[in-house]
Amino acid sequence: MGVSGSGKTTIGKLLSKETNISFFDGDDFHPASNIKKMSAGIPLNDVDRLGWLQKINEFCIQKIKSGTSCIIACSALKSSYRKILRNDLHKNIEFVYLLGDFKLIEERLANRTDHFLPISLLKSQFDTLQPPKEAITVDIGDTPEEIVAEIIVQLS
Repeated sequence: MGVSGSGKTTIGKLLSKETNISFFDGDDFHPASNIKKMSAGIPLNDVDRLGWLQKINEFCIQKIKSGTSCIIACSALKSSYRKILRNDLHKNIEFVYLLGDFKLIEERLANRTDHFLPISLLKSQFDTLQPPKEAITVDIGDTPEEIVAEIIVQLS
């Protein structure tokens, strides 16, 4: 979890490779209306996010019921969003918070060309962010490999 540009997809894919646990990008669960809104530079509100978060939660419940684990990249910016994601999952969910400062993430977004979210929405992401109290927290200033190694250590 973390703001756009914090490395959720990069870290999720690498963690997936290291752990042999399937990776899914939370962005793929967004309805077209959310993507259209963000692409136009309009931040999502709680109403926009509700169905998206519920869809991710339902997907996770189905994975658990089928006996499989998964890694999902999801911003999960507010405590209330994480509560929705945790619904009926109890202890079967762990959040990894990719912590980085505005300037570093802004630089990363400036160099990113393959994502629908414009750099102009970064401030709204930081404004919405409520850092988690219960999560594995890693600094994104390290290399992706170092970040994944730290996550694995903290999960153990």
